[in-house]
Parts: sequence; structure tokens; C-alpha cells
Amino acid sequence: MLALVISKKIAPEFTLFSHDSSEISLSDYKGKWVILFFYSKDGSPVCKRGCLSFKEQYEVFKSVNCEVIGISNDSIQTHKEFKELLDLPFPLLSDNDNLVRNLYDVPNYLGKFPGKSSFLINPDGEIVHVYDWLFRPRKHVAKILSILNEING
Repeated sequence: MLALVISKKIAPEFTLFSHDSSEISLSDYKGKWVILFFYSKDGSPVCKRGCLSFKEQYEVFKSVNCEVIGISNDSIQTHKEFKELLDLPFPLLSDNDNLVRNLYDVPNYLGKFPGKSSFLINPDGEIVHVYDWLFRPRKHVAKILSILNEING
């Protein structure tokens, strides 16, 4: 897992459709911490574990004023089914054309496999940490919690 501390860069604004067909913008969360996590495919084993790891810790994230948002290029309908199957408490956004993935420079591996990256965004809308979590989603979520606790004291 790669964790990068970056100089504070303003997170690119976006609006995408969620699993329930509502529009969600990053600016909707101004004043809160946000974990924006990009994953490759609804239902894939690693992505399923990643989403479940966020679900398991969701109340802890909420307790420190942090929202969790998942993004992949799956359809709204696929997101709806996946969210219901796992009973996820956070929104899944559909980035069909990978426009937001490209705005955040989330890499593709071997030229065709969408990367799995997370961005920790502070209440001022600045990206403060970036994580690459190809194969270890549980450690990834624990690391984000650790960083949030460190920052928030």
C-alpha cells in the first residue's frame, strides 16, 4: 500500500449520480472531512472487502465528522444492487466516463485495470493524503483512521 502525504491541494469539484439517481457534488460536504475512494468494480472480491471495511468503521468515521464516498465507473443500477447487497451506509457514485477518476489522476495498472485509490480531504476542501490500496483494503481503512486520529488529536 502506498500512502502519500501531499502538499495541500484543493480537491477538484465534481458532480456525479449516486446509486439512487440523485446528484452528489463534493461541495455538498464542505466543512466535513471526506474520504473519496475510487474502486474498480462492484462485486469484485477486493472491492467488496474494501467497501465492507469502510462499512465496519463507518460510525467511527462519522464520529470525527468524516463522510465516506465510493466511486467507480459501474452503472447507477449496478451501484444500487451492490449497495443493497452489502447494506452500505455511504453513497456510491457512478463515474461512467472516468472523468472524475482522471481529474484525481487515479492510475490504471497494466494500461487497463482501474486503480484503487483514496483521497482524504479536509473540511477546507484540501487533499491532505492519498492512498493506493490495490490488495489490502482492511489495512488501508485502518491507516486512514490512524491519520484522521493523528490530525484531529
